[in-house]
Amino acid sequence: MYRNKLEALNIWKSSDSRKPLIIRGARQVGKTWLMKEFGKTSFKKFLYINFEDTPSLQSLFDSDFDINRILTVLEIHSGISITAPDTLIIFDEIQTANRAITSLKYFCEKTPELFIIAAGSLLGITMPFNNSFPVGKVDFLDLQPLSFEEYLFASGEEKLCKAIKNKDWKTIKIFKEKLLNYLRTYFYVGGMPEVVSSFIKNKDFDEVRKIQKRIILSYESDFSKHAPHEIVPRIRMVWQSIPAQLAKENKKYIYGLLREGARAKDFELAIQWLIDAGLLQKINRITKPELPLTAFTDLSAFKLYLNDVGLLSAMVGLDSKSLIQGNELYLQFKGSLTEQFVAQQLQAKNDSIITYWTNERSTSEVDFVLQKEGEIIPIEVKAELNLKAKSFKLFYEKYKPNTAYRLSMADYKNEIWMENIPLYCIDWI
Repeated sequence: MYRNKLEALNIWKSSDSRKPLIIRGARQVGKTWLMKEFGKTSFKKFLYINFEDTPSLQSLFDSDFDINRILTVLEIHSGISITAPDTLIIFDEIQTANRAITSLKYFCEKTPELFIIAAGSLLGITMPFNNSFPVGKVDFLDLQPLSFEEYLFASGEEKLCKAIKNKDWKTIKIFKEKLLNYLRTYFYVGGMPEVVSSFIKNKDFDEVRKIQKRIILSYESDFSKHAPHEIVPRIRMVWQSIPAQLAKENKKYIYGLLREGARAKDFELAIQWLIDAGLLQKINRITKPELPLTAFTDLSAFKLYLNDVGLLSAMVGLDSKSLIQGNELYLQFKGSLTEQFVAQQLQAKNDSIITYWTNERSTSEVDFVLQKEGEIIPIEVKAELNLKAKSFKLFYEKYKPNTAYRLSMADYKNEIWMENIPLYCIDWI
């Protein structure tokens, strides 16, 4: 399975300012596979320690941070000689070993020649409360579910990916129906690695749903295990509300849909917990599309998306027949799935600030506004071929962005003021 983060890992490896790396991401997005694959393909040898599966090593850092002692223990345990230029050290489930995260500071300061990568489930929610976190002594890499590009690679469509990357619109148009079929399937399957692997192997939609429901249940069980007890009911309410929130025409998050009289202060911690756990993506409204976008953020208005479009389709009960035949259930949620898909693909890039825009009266809206390489880029999303975009045109005429995109099911077209990009070519953006 191809993951484009392997390229980012190789860039990290060759960096002169390299520090121990922490990979962040929700459960089951492929962190362990990525670290091991990097070890196999980019080093002569790698040492893998899963602290959750190795209780005897959970006290490794209790007494001191003597790096020589720690390395000796690791070598004896693994039977692998650690030589700096050609050995990768992997600490998985690092949060289960006391002071293991803190140890990264000492690896950084005393043995900067070593290559160390760490990951752990729910690191995003454990790190903010750890007073001894090695601030400034680690690098970060965020991992999401497989993007649509990675899904095409996994399906054996490397040449189609190349055509999209090269903007070969003539070739893309020839294979439009094939790409549309992949896109509809991706809406159902999503990008969770276990789900994708199962579908590529068996082409069994029912098995896909079973795995997705198991993943959703595992996420929900984490609420009780790891979240503060007093906010668990609110976390469940927020989590279960996402499909209904996204089904609205105006997808701004409405607390009143959770319960009558609900207020922001009642649910802020619950929402942040889900964001820190990597399960939700939060996109804020901006009042003005100017640099930097963060200076014009309206913190009171935002949209929430799941981490995976396949999990969203599982939560709304979309079956494969509905998807293929386009019946009422699919038509009802098509817009939600499409916007979720776009949000997920944009986040997977990790190279831009993602927001959305509405005017003060919320009568005009642009689905996504990016800050990328010092440029403001508005993006309009259309689930089908209806390309009427009154708000988008008004936005363009008022703010005159240099670049504007509309994503839809239509073929590529350059309309001078904006480019229409097929949804299945989103990775080109």
